[in-house]
Amino acid sequence: MTDGDWTHHGKVRAREAGGVLEIVVDGLTTQAKYYKPLIYEFFRKSWRGSRPAWGEFSVEIGMHYVGDPPWMDLDNLAKALLDSIKGYAFHDDAQVARLLVERCAAERERITIRVERIGQG
Repeated sequence: MTDGDWTHHGKVRAREAGGVLEIVVDGLTTQAKYYKPLIYEFFRKSWRGSRPAWGEFSVEIGMHYVGDPPWMDLDNLAKALLDSIKGYAFHDDAQVARLLVERCAAERERITIRVERIGQG
């Protein structure tokens, strides 16, 4: 896989570029538990990127919505998403040293996840 190429499976796509893993899930639901099996299946069936690493990570999660903001607890969303990428981006979500979760208005409904290792040097 070339740096920057997107891997797609259903509503999920991901890529690695410059040591950053980006994941995008098209669409939005207020049920945080929906995302865990969806993303897990993507990684299990389609992902051929790098293996999980040790060390500390920074994770940024964005919930992009159209119209009125959905009624969803962002902490529940974060937990479901971290659980879904555990074993693929990192070995355990205890390795996440920095976590940013935000809800923002956008032109398209989707979830974005950006994972970067801290202090790679």
